[in-house]
Amino acid sequence: MLPKTLALIDDDHDYAQALTGHLQALGVKVDVFGDSNELLAHRDAFGFGFYVVDLMLPGVDGIALIDILRRRTNASVLVVSGRVASDVFEQAVNAGADMYLSKPVQFEQVVVAVKAVHRRASASDQSQNAWRLDRRAGQLIAPDGARVELSAADVVVMECFLEASGEVVPRDSIRQRLGRPEDPSADGVSGTVFRLRRRIERATPVTVPLQTKSGVGYVFKASLKAI
Repeated sequence: MLPKTLALIDDDHDYAQALTGHLQALGVKVDVFGDSNELLAHRDAFGFGFYVVDLMLPGVDGIALIDILRRRTNASVLVVSGRVASDVFEQAVNAGADMYLSKPVQFEQVVVAVKAVHRRASASDQSQNAWRLDRRAGQLIAPDGARVELSAADVVVMECFLEASGEVVPRDSIRQRLGRPEDPSADGVSGTVFRLRRRIERATPVTVPLQTKSGVGYVFKASLKAI
């Protein structure tokens, strides 16, 4: 079992291109980034199904990049790096990496590692990872049981995500449901979604599955149920 999409962040151009060809031959759509800042500037930086990360990167350090990814996505992270240090494995795992491979490594070994990590992630019980919208209480309940107090606007936004069943909700659809004007100087959808995300982040350490799709809208990439 392989992920449908994968982000490969590695500044070794020849290695990255060769590994990309190997993975694409197996049916994986791969996007290559030569440094961490390039990934973070991507319009869908946190929307990939899997991340393969080198640690010695231009821009944001590899360990810091893993920490950023863990705050914004539940996707699996495999480290493939030649960094030599006594505590590098511990640093990578503590930052949130699922597995660590030391270079030099054969492409077949990378594929085996990706399959193993992705299989374990996919086999997790989705019901245990579900978020729940308590309409009566006006609260969002995280998988760890934490309750997020929602404003009236937050509830409207969450209802949009509930109806979308994991699909992207266009920004204009949310604006209309909120009854907001089209005037960009007014308090718009982006401000409402930003505050909602911050409320969730303050209430629970669980990764917030609310993601922005640049130029399109927003998506709640997790199981969401109403109670």
